[in-house]
Amino acid sequence: MKIIAFAGSNSQNSINKKLTTYAASLFENAEVEVLDLNDFEMPLFSVDAEKEIGQHPVAQAFLDKIATADILVVSLAEHNGNYATSLKNTIDWCSRINGKLFQDKPMLLMATSPGARGGASVLEIAKNNFPRFAADIKAVFSLPSFNTNFDVEKGFISNAELDNQLKKNIENF
Repeated sequence: MKIIAFAGSNSQNSINKKLTTYAASLFENAEVEVLDLNDFEMPLFSVDAEKEIGQHPVAQAFLDKIATADILVVSLAEHNGNYATSLKNTIDWCSRINGKLFQDKPMLLMATSPGARGGASVLEIAKNNFPRFAADIKAVFSLPSFNTNFDVEKGFISNAELDNQLKKNIENF
């Protein structure tokens, strides 16, 4: 089984990347590849840019990675209640090539933030929007108060109740 995991963030120190890396490691007998959106950077999408550039090869490379997955593990950064621009831009470019961007892959959809809501706003948007792009969302998990509930040095959720909740979500796969 192959897991493709990525954070919807281009932060070099993304807390969502830390969460996706941990969550992906919990799947038994899985090969895990953690993608970094910085490796898929593209100019800001516009129809004018698309007319000039055509279908961006980096977008195709991202789609090719998604195609190799049996399961997607995605954790979203929340910027002003919505997706980070880097993720939105990736979605915009990729969806012009393949409207079924997530290719009907089972998805563990997550978010974390330093705040008590744990990215609740962006999760709600994604739960409604990602299925339009052929995401098969099997479980949703929010990790509130990242700095309190995640041990960065050891790379795991330090709050036992939240850790068990994530593990139960993964058992459903």
